[in-house]
Amino acid sequence: MKILIQGGRVIDPASSFDETCDVAIAAGRIVGIRQVPADFAPNKVIHANGCIVAPGLVDLAARLREPGHEHEGMLASELAAAVAGGVTSLVCPPDTDPVLDEPGLVEMLRIRAEKLHQARVFPLGALTRELSGEVLTEMVQLTEAGCVGFSQAEVPLVNTQVLQRAMQYASTFGYSVWLRPQELYLGRGVAASGPLATRMGLAGVPVAAETISLHIIFELMKSTGARVHLCRLSSAAGLELVRRAKHEGLDVTCDVSINSLHLTENDIGYFDSRARLNPPLRQQRDREALGRALADSTIDALVSDHTPVDEDAKTLPFAEAEPGATGLELLLSLALKWGLAPDVGLKRALAVLTSEPARVLGRSPAALQTGMGRLYEGGAADVCVFDPEAEWVVAPTSLRSQGKHTPFSGYALPGRVRYTLVGGHLAYEAAH
Repeated sequence: MKILIQGGRVIDPASSFDETCDVAIAAGRIVGIRQVPADFAPNKVIHANGCIVAPGLVDLAARLREPGHEHEGMLASELAAAVAGGVTSLVCPPDTDPVLDEPGLVEMLRIRAEKLHQARVFPLGALTRELSGEVLTEMVQLTEAGCVGFSQAEVPLVNTQVLQRAMQYASTFGYSVWLRPQELYLGRGVAASGPLATRMGLAGVPVAAETISLHIIFELMKSTGARVHLCRLSSAAGLELVRRAKHEGLDVTCDVSINSLHLTENDIGYFDSRARLNPPLRQQRDREALGRALADSTIDALVSDHTPVDEDAKTLPFAEAEPGATGLELLLSLALKWGLAPDVGLKRALAVLTSEPARVLGRSPAALQTGMGRLYEGGAADVCVFDPEAEWVVAPTSLRSQGKHTPFSGYALPGRVRYTLVGGHLAYEAAH
């Protein structure tokens, strides 16, 4: 199918291109930016006047809930939510049921996702079998099946020797290890340690749960040469350790969730279980530090941390509620809201959703061939067309995700996605 996107402001953060012009698409590829081929006859014209034409968003943390948790989310519903939010590529962690620790399971997930013709799905393989922290998985076979890295998801790896061996194995083959830094025993609480958690009688998670884990990870990186991506940092103290590690030349990248970027522990309110999240929401100083670090590139990417949770698991007392919130459809708008800050701007807000997360994935064989996160002639036509001036109010019932719980319910946010193209296929078109 040939598509012409006409009259939009085309922004490609990777090349700093920013110009109002046309984009021509044919056979799943971009065949012209600014200069449309003379013989180009489109089947469909998208009028993008007043809209921004950007690379499709790349989300490094989205749970799709299949297989095993279909009561909370299914591939069809969550990938529909992804393209409605402008997300064309997403990474899913391995904590499904069964765990993604066998090549056949990974291949089955990828095939099922491809048949839906929605967003591209890039699975993380389990670092250890069944995420038990004892026996390493066959990383070579899992990579051949399509895994872009290896993770323990939310399960801390207690045995440091096993973690060291995993990082050695990954380093030997050039694979990346994705870790959320949290020490097991200190991380068993439900809210950030501090006066608020104490007053509310909630078990606290100290910042030390993150920093102790980071110290271990960085020491093992030095001895193994492993490449590590840190998932969803939450504290100012943790960020300082990451800055130091990057300054020392360690091959480390990291991300932050939309929840930690915009919210604090005060958003728990009166035990609002929608704000029951992992990592827990921390203090204002941490939130501000995260925003500065994302702006100055200490943090590489912004993620939705999309985790659909069903009604029964969420409408419980705060400490018993399942952690998680839906986020795929909010990712772009919350990035744009952050981008309104004077030291950020639109281009950085788009970069942390496109070229920067694509760079994190860039060395993975499964991701290399897509050319994601960029707009260039000859590249894959993964495109998000959105109206930056349109404002909308977050109404859970209108979300396409099967998970309806979000701490941003009722927020007025900027930016509405009008069209999403994945490989030249029109995967989403907003109702007019």
